[in-house]
Amino acid sequence: MARRALTHDQLVSGVRRGDRRALARAISLAENRDPGAHDLVAELYPETGRTFAIGVTGPPGVGKSSLIAALVRQARALGRSVGVISVDPSSPFTQGALLGDRIRLSDHFLDPGVFIRSMGTRGHLGGLAEAALQALLLLDASGKDIVFLETVGTGQSEVEVIGIADAVLLVLMPGSGDSVQALKAGIMEIPDVIAINKMDHPAAKTMLNDVRAIVALDPDPARRPPILLTEALRGEGVPALWETLEATRTELGEAGELEERRRRNLVGEVLAVATGRARARIEDAIAADAGLTELLTAVQRREVDPLTAVDAIVAAVLGGAGDAAA
Repeated sequence: MARRALTHDQLVSGVRRGDRRALARAISLAENRDPGAHDLVAELYPETGRTFAIGVTGPPGVGKSSLIAALVRQARALGRSVGVISVDPSSPFTQGALLGDRIRLSDHFLDPGVFIRSMGTRGHLGGLAEAALQALLLLDASGKDIVFLETVGTGQSEVEVIGIADAVLLVLMPGSGDSVQALKAGIMEIPDVIAINKMDHPAAKTMLNDVRAIVALDPDPARRPPILLTEALRGEGVPALWETLEATRTELGEAGELEERRRRNLVGEVLAVATGRARARIEDAIAADAGLTELLTAVQRREVDPLTAVDAIVAAVLGGAGDAAA
């Protein structure tokens, strides 16, 4: 017999208790942009701000899921409750999370102190960041001590998701020139801690030295993230990594940076979501208005310049004037 749907009050009380069914339902509402999710988060929002959110990013295949599983094990041994949000590419067939709830995390599925959820992009990258924020807030309100936000790579959508984390762990793997190139391309501006996983690899020490050399380029020693070697499958280096993450939290808190980051991240996310929704509104309006569609065609024919078209679209859709008319 099918279960009865939970009411709003049941969902609110269930999330507060950390009930898995209520959490799963609430996050599904957020993913599907159900109006009920807005009401839930609005009511629970004053109770958030207690969990420590760690963004875990890095190129695909470096062992992020394995390392998170090892960190979850470490956290649980210390009596901490944990949430994991894994952001996956969407399946072109189901529009769900292609990789599902990560295999390496399966050991924790039955642990009542751990809640794991995979989220797919569903073809809407901006919507993914919005849903991830809602999920983080719901896990926060449920009393989770730590939440890991895992992304599949280091593209724009992943950076948006990582933007809501309190601290960022960048995971790299020896023998991958792409990883070092990624560092040189600017990802070094993101992490608070760097883990080089698969420390038994012959090139591990070489990569450690390479990363140290890149980190040393930052003229401010305080901004240079610690670099650790780990072997996630055997748990080697994981206790030291956990201690480093804990130390990072303490340092950020004592310096006032943690609260400042949270304030900055929340404002940034509000603006990002508002921008995404405004763009969707503009695209829908253009698709439904033959005149605006023809205006874009005129730009393509070089009969109307781009900024004139922008002013006309903004005026028509948002009721304002663009910069060119200011």
